[in-house]
Amino acid sequence: MKKVSVPITNNFCPQTLFLYGTYNEDGMPNFGLFCWFSYCWDSGLGVMACIGGDKLTKDRIRATGVFSANLVTESILPLADYFGNTEGYSADKMNIPIETSKGAVLDVPILDSSPLAFELEVSQTIPLNDSEVYICRIRNVQVDEELSGENRSVEERIQAIAPVRTTCQTYFSWTGKALGKWGELMQQRKP
Repeated sequence: MKKVSVPITNNFCPQTLFLYGTYNEDGMPNFGLFCWFSYCWDSGLGVMACIGGDKLTKDRIRATGVFSANLVTESILPLADYFGNTEGYSADKMNIPIETSKGAVLDVPILDSSPLAFELEVSQTIPLNDSEVYICRIRNVQVDEELSGENRSVEERIQAIAPVRTTCQTYFSWTGKALGKWGELMQQRKP
């Protein structure tokens, strides 16, 4: 198949979505939606996360050096879309009903409705022009109990949790079905 040059983009390179959780100075949980997330190896499995622009989540990670990364699934996608399309500095952003718990190892909020959450500690920060890359140690992984056993295949467990990916400003199911454009699904969760 013939290749053609197009403008620089990451279209057609789907990325898994995570809600990054931090605590505000007043102890209120705050979540932001991010997809610049991948894994690295440095004497153990770690995480690379990049956050661009001015964001409350980035401010809180700088202040505390810790955050959670909560996997976004189809069942929580409207909530994730709300968190991703609502200004983090808005005083009303977190005035919605959500259930959280405290990390088992780190002082980070865990979104109870996410089936998998990483508790992350920043070990190195790489400043870029208008973003930062955080190299993180995974201090703990929390998963729903039914995912922890091996009585179901990996395929069955992935299908059960139904993780969401994004590309081209569109959310997609694990099987490739379009679930909606950025900003559309949040209407189901607006306070």
